[in-house]
Amino acid sequence: MLEPTLMTWRLVIHVLAATIWVGGQFLLAAAVAPLRQISDDAVKAAARTFARLAWPAFGVLILTGIWNLMAMNLSGASVQRQVTILVKILVALASGVGAAIHQIGTSKAALAVGGALGALGSVIALFLGILIRTGVG
Repeated sequence: MLEPTLMTWRLVIHVLAATIWVGGQFLLAAAVAPLRQISDDAVKAAARTFARLAWPAFGVLILTGIWNLMAMNLSGASVQRQVTILVKILVALASGVGAAIHQIGTSKAALAVGGALGALGSVIALFLGILIRTGVG
């Protein structure tokens, strides 16, 4: 059997946190309509419960993302890879900002824009992370 390395564990933790952050947003979005049939309080309770797991996962994503960057030889990376990394960082931060706007927003516009920015940003960051890890350059 292959022996896992520290890099293996770092990536597993990062991907697990991404699974919670990205997948949880879509799971919660899918549950909103059925929960609304129960009550608006059910939606709010589910969102609060998810936030207790999602925000720590986002924190782990940030920390392991920094750890991943520290483990990379960025000076030897191509300009395309460096730009992709920068865009990923910005999109990941936008995802967190969008989710925060969605969580604290009170208007329908804040909920819609924040939710869309949070979800779209997280999916793009996920895509870019895979591109960085598997791309050449």
